[in-house]
Amino acid sequence: MYTFSSKLKTFSILLIILGVIGVGYGFMTSHKSFEQVEHLLAEEAHHGGGHGEAMSHGETKAHDNHGQAAQAHGDSHGHDAAHGHEDAHKKHVEHVQHQIANRPWSALYVAAFFFMMIALGVLAFYAIQIASQAGWSPVLFRVMEGITAYLLPGAIIVLLIAIASGTIGHYNLFIWMDPEVVAHDKLIQGKSGWLNLTGFAIRGIIFIAGWVTYRHFSRKFSIAQDEADDNKNFKKSFRIAAAFLVFFIYSESMMSWDWIMSVDPHWFSTLFGWYVFASMFVSGITAIALITIYLKSKGYLEFVNANHLHDVAKFMFAISIFWTYLWFSQFMLIWYSNIPEEVTYFVSRFNDYKLPFLGMVALNFIFPLLMLMNADYKRMPWFVVMTGIVILFGHYIDIFNMIMPATVGDRWFIGIPEIGSILLFAGLFIFVVFTALSKAPLLAKRYPLMKESEDFHY
Repeated sequence: MYTFSSKLKTFSILLIILGVIGVGYGFMTSHKSFEQVEHLLAEEAHHGGGHGEAMSHGETKAHDNHGQAAQAHGDSHGHDAAHGHEDAHKKHVEHVQHQIANRPWSALYVAAFFFMMIALGVLAFYAIQIASQAGWSPVLFRVMEGITAYLLPGAIIVLLIAIASGTIGHYNLFIWMDPEVVAHDKLIQGKSGWLNLTGFAIRGIIFIAGWVTYRHFSRKFSIAQDEADDNKNFKKSFRIAAAFLVFFIYSESMMSWDWIMSVDPHWFSTLFGWYVFASMFVSGITAIALITIYLKSKGYLEFVNANHLHDVAKFMFAISIFWTYLWFSQFMLIWYSNIPEEVTYFVSRFNDYKLPFLGMVALNFIFPLLMLMNADYKRMPWFVVMTGIVILFGHYIDIFNMIMPATVGDRWFIGIPEIGSILLFAGLFIFVVFTALSKAPLLAKRYPLMKESEDFHY
């Protein structure tokens, strides 16, 4: 039975404290006065600008303001033209103020969603293993169950941040929560039957309830099977896993639309649910590999061998390729069709997020391809750990690229708010997961396919 060491517990608490400090600092420094923003813009103009102008939902307002200013210069003269330019400048400064205020909210939301999706990806992987009656993976079931323990607090936190940004905050993440924006936007008005705060909250609660209910009963049946003298609990686990996967397919797609895609309410992709699924799936499998290697290095999981590690690494490799296929399919079809309301999504990311956007492809595709193609490398723990860390960082950047262009535009930077948010949720994730791992034996000993798993050889 695993014991949550005091050193690791202290480390996780320290991460949480440092994260809270970093997040607090981000919120305290995010509110800039009108004069401070004017000075910042003047400095950027003097040095050639910052990251450039983004055509996200926030930047669209700025673009409109510049258009209004140009029209004012074309249609007015003298005092009227000067007044129009001054008004446009004031609106632009206020817009930049709002972008800067959005940054800590966005940083918090990106990190919260990233760690939540790891737990959700593991839950889906766990259900697939049970429903398919896989023979290689049962020795890793308790690791998977430990990781999924984070799903309840993690998902609730994501939903609360999203709702709070439109109630406590000033519509910092989702512009469709802002009545003033909706009143002047016919496209968002057309989607208001779906994009409204009440529906958003209700759907979120349904998603979380469905995921957590499956996690609760699958864990319950797994523990009960340890002491049972028949396979009734195994059969129950099989049935609920099959039912859950049907619910997961629908709920994951709708969650992706609500919690991520709706930050850009003028843009949509029919591949988006699958794209987010691939990111959460490979991130979850990578977390299984890293935690398994850590536990084995501490003298636990003696029944896990190089063959199990090889298979987990194969999934890391395979789903990385799958993610790349979906990324390219979404990008290529939109780029080739060149429809303005679609292509603007990628234009903003190429203009202002070129480094993270292209770097993400290198981290999530090229690096895993080169590192994990060789079968021998998949059996080397340190090699899998190194590759896994890069993959997790790459998929954090993936979520970063999904959220930030729509909320902060060209005001992005990976600094104290972003690092603080990562530390906060990493500490919480470690604390919850390793606490759960200490609650039950690390081997589901009465699982019918356990002998096959222990003797698994590739």
